[in-house]
Amino acid sequence: MKFGVLVFPGSNCDHDAYHALKHIHGIDTTFIWHKESDIGDVDAVIVPGGFSYGDYLRSGAIARFSPVMNAVSDFAQKGGPVLGICNGFQILLEARLLPGTMMANEHLRFACKFVNLKCESRNTPFTSMVPDDTLLQIPIAHGEGNYFAEEDLRKKLEDNDQIVFRYTDDHGETTRLANPNGSVDNIAGICNKNRNVVGMMPHPERAVEKKLGSDHGKYLFESAVASLTTIM
Repeated sequence: MKFGVLVFPGSNCDHDAYHALKHIHGIDTTFIWHKESDIGDVDAVIVPGGFSYGDYLRSGAIARFSPVMNAVSDFAQKGGPVLGICNGFQILLEARLLPGTMMANEHLRFACKFVNLKCESRNTPFTSMVPDDTLLQIPIAHGEGNYFAEEDLRKKLEDNDQIVFRYTDDHGETTRLANPNGSVDNIAGICNKNRNVVGMMPHPERAVEKKLGSDHGKYLFESAVASLTTIM
């Protein structure tokens, strides 16, 4: 089993993802430079957070055209599991591997703190091992995490069980105050129709060790391992 972590100019969470996979979970992991046209023999792809290309134009808009994204798109279309985290989520939206769009935070300030997440769907390669009725404590760090989708698209996402995570308060309620960026319907993460591509704004790779405040991010990587073990 092998994971690939993409690296763009401006990525700053690639090493965090590598550490979570390689050193915490013992998974064979490799970096994939954005100019590569082939992702090699990896079984899953992580599109990490950061500020690819300095967020010029808008977050993820330039990275979407990097050569490696053609290979990632082909991989995803063949059913390969792909997880986009923060800027990685933004890139997947720009690449149309996920529906919707991302806007600046409602309060126009960078948000950096732990949030509560409710896992709304465990029917993805990255959420199958999330314990039932567990609120995940995972940090965010973004200035453009305000997810938006028109009403008809939101209905499709709901009907297709494509809303994967929502921001909640300490009691699991999706309140206005629990929403850190203005994201529509408190959406923190979604998946594609085929369920193999997941995007989320919070950083699970920064929450895999209790000494860092939480280890709840481990459930996503354990889920991926379990999913791949089943099909390999």
